[in-house]
Amino acid sequence: GLAVGMGLGQALLVLSAACAVMPAKDPLLNICMDAKHHKTKPGPEGTLHGQCAPWKDNACCTANTSSEAHKDQSNLYNFNWNHCGQMPPKCKRHFIQDTCLYECSPNLGPWIDQADSSWRQERILHVPLCKEDCEEWWEDCKDYVTCKENWHKGWNWATGTNRCPWGSMCRPFSHVFPRPKDLCEKIWSNSYKYTTEPRGSGRCIQMWFDPAQGNPNVVVAKYYAWKKRSSPAGMENLSPETDKAVYALPWPVLVLLPLALVMIPDGARGHG
Repeated sequence: GLAVGMGLGQALLVLSAACAVMPAKDPLLNICMDAKHHKTKPGPEGTLHGQCAPWKDNACCTANTSSEAHKDQSNLYNFNWNHCGQMPPKCKRHFIQDTCLYECSPNLGPWIDQADSSWRQERILHVPLCKEDCEEWWEDCKDYVTCKENWHKGWNWATGTNRCPWGSMCRPFSHVFPRPKDLCEKIWSNSYKYTTEPRGSGRCIQMWFDPAQGNPNVVVAKYYAWKKRSSPAGMENLSPETDKAVYALPWPVLVLLPLALVMIPDGARGHG
């Protein structure tokens, strides 16, 4: 009897030691991408300007980046929103919000991808945007005009800012982007993915949120980080219940469990 107790005690000691050394940090959570203006790691900012303010408690952007994000001809990328005449303010605020999310959010880790450009090492790809965020963006911009479907590349930069390329025509937004899905997915070469998930579902990233309620994207990043770790690429709709028991055990436990069992003295395995 005593031997059993001692053996199990030893086994549990090994297990608890394993748990103690397990790093709590998930490499996909609470991180900043390696890009042009991002801080190396997220942290509080005293104030962030205007529409970037929701991120001030934990941000990847500096106060200076947040104010540049609001300028028509900002120093961030010398990008000109008014390439086909003046962009209406109700439309522009979505582009500012999109810039704030991109520059400030520490919750985009699950979608960070390698970038092949001179000005950044990483980009975001297929961030699942909440239905409302995408639809309101489209609704508020559909009366603007633009000459391009993909705003990431193909501009004429001869003057130092983006102009419509030769031979392109300024056309209504709703022609260039017939549906909200077209706008969200095509404008920044698939940085976003259109979803039918509503805000508050915990399954989609919000561009707009009320900081008084906390940042809703934290739990979304956790869910997708978990999903990315636990499902092979093909298993898109894996439910969180599957295999929960296995994933609930930290990896050192799974590795050391057989070891712990070996360490139980022989007497503990017989009749005692």
